[in-house]
Amino acid sequence: MPALQLPRGLYAVCDDGVRPDLSLPEQARLLVAGEVQVAQVRCKQLRGRAAWEAVRDAVGVLRRGGVVALVNDRVDWALLSGADGVHVGDEDLPPAEARAVLGPGRLVGVTVRNADGAHAAARDGASYVGLGPLFPTRTKSVTAPVLGLERLRREVADSPLPVIAIGGIGLESIAEVARSGAHGAAVLSDLWHAADVPARAKLLHARFVLGETPSG
Repeated sequence: MPALQLPRGLYAVCDDGVRPDLSLPEQARLLVAGEVQVAQVRCKQLRGRAAWEAVRDAVGVLRRGGVVALVNDRVDWALLSGADGVHVGDEDLPPAEARAVLGPGRLVGVTVRNADGAHAAARDGASYVGLGPLFPTRTKSVTAPVLGLERLRREVADSPLPVIAIGGIGLESIAEVARSGAHGAAVLSDLWHAADVPARAKLLHARFVLGETPSG
């Protein structure tokens, strides 16, 4: 099976902690309505079987809607749900083992803090890296220093893998992220706190594409 390609642009994140009034499958339906091309399903609040079922159902909604669906942390859930891949961090299964479990056709994303981490991830079989935090964020507790746009440009230029910028990105900054050379921009709070989530998703992606377009 040929390796799946990660779509460019908005990389949406479903999260059961950001909008607890919306289940993960309900969030997934909104992303499908917003014509999102790639989404990660993150489940941090639910536990046990309820968490698994929420992730499984959200992945099903996304895949039926034509969205590339990734599962956060859980390689086993990614495999069992039929997801298109997984995104792992420092405390999860190492990327080489994730690749061994998922095989060559699925995506394996790895959270890194710099281009050196991206090189290590590439050696371990990763498909792409999530690099951040780009800006301060309240969504997730991160002890790593904020990168800022200038350093993001340098790290992206030195990365052997596509880079998804993460951390505090919203409508006002996503075009600059695109101009940095990043492959995509992960967005959480700015997306889910919008009054119209599907419309916001479309606008975020359009702004990214506009940022990639050379002026003149």
